Amino acid sequence: MASSRLYAKARILGYTRGKRNQKPTTSLVQIEGVANKEEADFYLGKRIAYVYKAQKPINGSKIRVIWGRVTRPHGNSGVVRSKFRVNLPPKSFGASARVMLYPSRI
Repeated sequence: MASSRLYAKARILGYTRGKRNQKPTTSLVQIEGVANKEEADFYLGKRIAYVYKAQKPINGSKIRVIWGRVTRPHGNSGVVRSKFRVNLPPKSFGASARVMLYPSRI
């Protein structure tokens, strides 16, 4: 039986920012295989999970998740903006995330 992923891989790039100020409420995410604004439209409204390991176990697990949502495209190169329930820590920049293929907008 071949396993099928229910998510697309993504990379967290950082916060949206101006020349001098960064806005930690919105994060930039590059989704694997998305190269332009039209392809990014499919992922609008989809949920994102930043999965990481912590030192201290809670309920027997060291794995934690911060959930977010893709809100809109950012530029023309397929990067999207996203908002997370808790602002992402700077340690997450460059780390991988999972863009779930739900909810569907159709």
